[in-house]
Amino acid sequence: MEKIKIAIAKGRLAKYSISLLEEIGINCNVLKEDNRKLVFHLPENNLEVILLKAQDVPTYVEHGVVDMGIVGKDTLMEMERQLYEVLDLKFGKCKFSVAGRLMEGNGKKHLRVATKYPNVAKKYFAEKGQSVEIIRQEGSVELAPIMGLTDVIVDIVETGRTLKENGLVILEDIADLSARLVLNKVSFKTKKKEITAIIDLIGEKVG
Repeated sequence: MEKIKIAIAKGRLAKYSISLLEEIGINCNVLKEDNRKLVFHLPENNLEVILLKAQDVPTYVEHGVVDMGIVGKDTLMEMERQLYEVLDLKFGKCKFSVAGRLMEGNGKKHLRVATKYPNVAKKYFAEKGQSVEIIRQEGSVELAPIMGLTDVIVDIVETGRTLKENGLVILEDIADLSARLVLNKVSFKTKKKEITAIIDLIGEKVG
């Protein structure tokens, strides 16, 4: 029986991902220990779990370093890697949205857009036929329209509280987001039996 390697995005999705693995009968105690380890061997389940920064999960899956990954749809949309997206895991729900001040940006021929997701923003506005200048931001994108750097932002919105507290509103929703289970294309052929067993168990849990 071949070992399956699973990459999990660190951060907000990790806790839910570990809970999901436990629900399908995998002992994840070692993953919950207070340490800085990144690679965890689970011999009783013939698994290896790797904790990665979200942006690195699709890369590791695409290149076959791991067989499967759990990562947010936002990352998949931005990275556009060659892999199979097989299940919506129904946790980590949020949206990609365009936000800004209520009256600003409406009807402008050319928009300046601040975002941590330049590919998503570029594609969305291109499909609308809207001319844009994308300004990549690493920090709080909400500051960009407030300080006059851009007209709008494209960002992940969960509750909308941060936008509201900074005088911004959602102008358009781009896509619904949640955690997804993804597979390496070659692994799905070479380890099909083992991978399918895991997919089926997870599929039963998430409906």
